[in-house]
Amino acid sequence: MKEINVRDIKESVVKLIANDWALLTAKDGEGCNPMTVSWGGIGELWGKDTATVYVRESRYTKRLIDNEKYFSLCFFNDTEKDALKFCGSKSGRDFDKIKETGLAAVYDENAPYFEQAKLVLICRKMASRLLDESSFIDEDIMQKWYSDHDMHTIYFAEIEKVLISE
Repeated sequence: MKEINVRDIKESVVKLIANDWALLTAKDGEGCNPMTVSWGGIGELWGKDTATVYVRESRYTKRLIDNEKYFSLCFFNDTEKDALKFCGSKSGRDFDKIKETGLAAVYDENAPYFEQAKLVLICRKMASRLLDESSFIDEDIMQKWYSDHDMHTIYFAEIEKVLISE
């Protein structure tokens, strides 16, 4: 992997997140737990290059992110789609996702990531906010996405390092 500037990312970050998905990964003791995400954004906020991610209250990964200052977002080629499907449908409470998927974790000084990734963002949390029912102006959003009231927390993070596969 080599380090690049976030502004040198060649691919559409909208496509990367929405279509290709990413693994949001945080430390879990001596190991880590990845969670597949397909909602988020990359842009500028507070004079910094930032990533935003959304994690439901019920997710195992939420506790990990809440306890850590850093997390990674890893994007992959299509060859890892099955691993992303597994990490999005199984809980780290019940499975060792690294063992089950065969992904190879690399432990950066701040956040774990995966050597199979084509693009890695190492992110430092700056703020978070629970989206509650009063957050929504469009009432259809609550009915469509939150009928079970399992709300998301949005995390705002500075992108401190960008790595691409060589």
